[in-house]
Amino acid sequence: MALLTAITRRLYRKHPKHLFPFLLPSLPQPSFPSSSSSSQKKYFCRTFYQTNPVLARPLPQSPHFSKFQPSHDPILHETIDFSECIDETHQDVQSGDRDLVEALKNASQFSSQGEAIDFLDKAGVEPDENLVYRAIWALRDEWKLAFLVFRWGEKWGCLGEKNLALMVWVLGSHKKFNTAWCLIRDLHRSSVDTRRPMLVMIDRYVAANDISKAIQTFNIMEKFRISPDLRAFHTLLSSLCKHGNIEEAEEFMLLNRKLFPLETESFNIILNGWCNVSVDVFEAKRIWREMSKCCIMPNATSYSHIISCFSKVGNLFDSLRLFDEMKKRGWVPGIEVYNSLIYILARENCLNEALKILNKMKEAGVHPNSATYNSIICPLCEATKLEEARTILATMIGENLSPTVETYHAFLYGASSDEMLEFLYHMKKTGLGPNRDTFLLILGKFFKLKHPENALKIWAEMKQFDVVPDSAHYTTLVEGLATCGLLIKAREFYAEMRLSGVSDDPKLKKLLREPVKNNCHQREEKEQQLRVSRNIKKGTKVRSGKGGVMRRKSRRKGLT
Repeated sequence: MALLTAITRRLYRKHPKHLFPFLLPSLPQPSFPSSSSSSQKKYFCRTFYQTNPVLARPLPQSPHFSKFQPSHDPILHETIDFSECIDETHQDVQSGDRDLVEALKNASQFSSQGEAIDFLDKAGVEPDENLVYRAIWALRDEWKLAFLVFRWGEKWGCLGEKNLALMVWVLGSHKKFNTAWCLIRDLHRSSVDTRRPMLVMIDRYVAANDISKAIQTFNIMEKFRISPDLRAFHTLLSSLCKHGNIEEAEEFMLLNRKLFPLETESFNIILNGWCNVSVDVFEAKRIWREMSKCCIMPNATSYSHIISCFSKVGNLFDSLRLFDEMKKRGWVPGIEVYNSLIYILARENCLNEALKILNKMKEAGVHPNSATYNSIICPLCEATKLEEARTILATMIGENLSPTVETYHAFLYGASSDEMLEFLYHMKKTGLGPNRDTFLLILGKFFKLKHPENALKIWAEMKQFDVVPDSAHYTTLVEGLATCGLLIKAREFYAEMRLSGVSDDPKLKKLLREPVKNNCHQREEKEQQLRVSRNIKKGTKVRSGKGGVMRRKSRRKGLT
């Protein structure tokens, strides 16, 4: 009880805004007390005892976690797979849907929703449930247009459960929670099942770092004739862990142990958070011990999580030890376990042993996937063993497994400067990008090598691949230019960043305000700036890491 009181005091002192309930006209919800300080404290203590509203913390960073670790982590408990009808490795909108999207953009010019919907009716597009779903997904970055196509589908009776949940997800992602609640309220009044939209609301509140409202949503599910059952409980735990609030998820699980007795799946959600979100091996070990203290037996999923964690931090011994322990206890290793072992062996320069595990995996009837081969390719590229990585890639393609964005990113990290454009155009040709993360990776690499000319050249190439710079790109570019001594150029891009609508960054402003030491240094900077500008204007040559050049070639080689 003392711990509970201390946490409550901490929340009230640091974040009093989380103590106020959210209000929505005509939405069924519990009555809340007046705004006096004492009544707020009493109410919050009662609410906290039931559900423990807690704060979000920044993700802990692991110094041992390789940024090129392949993503073969087990998936967190999800409320809905919104990409189940969308192949994200290709274009979001299928060719038959382009007319609808264009019509929607034209319809947005009308002053009323009714006129816009009438315009869509005359666009010659026949509505169906999957079409509406794909259109909402394609317009997920423009919530007003997505909501318009949702209302159009509603008029024609083309709304399924997945469409409702996706629309709530889009609104929540844009923090339009009042509109989302109005939609849920209307669905409830129409006797439509609102369970999945409510679970999506919980996830979107956590994503918006509004933990208390996520928990309040969990509490008021009964007002919508929905029982906050074990699935809803696991959804809340998973959302907290997925967005980095793992400690808070654990506290919530323990405080609700009377309503939801401790069991393996709940612990696995917390374990997965420490193992695959924050990659904190110390906390992962602690949860493993807590499971033993609570007489909770680990299952195959538990072993998969903990082996993945040890693999990521480079602990080969414990990875193999737990693999053997898992098999002795009768659990059959899945593909995630094999991928983790293959990765750690390849990372520790044991390629032959990794290939042996790959063969044993096939003998056990577990078919490798793209992530399996990425588990070998990524550490090889990180160690600049590109020839061996190409050999593995050839084997991968020979088994009818396609490279992924992750595969290309690994090769980009290990590639020389004059090879990068080749990879970028190959990615575009195969429909796998490049995306925003691709250019963040390249910019970071060039600035690490102190090659600002190459970074600026790649910055210019982003437009060729339809990638619009965001705040992360500008931050990387401005900070990199300033670190390389190009303050004048850095200030120009910072001004461009502000004009594009990105908010001020105090860290960057401080970096750009640093005075020039003397006139000689200032002249040297201007001369360097001119050299960089000349190289960029030429457009054909840019300095590479070994004095070579990066140039476009009329004939581009493949990856293999």
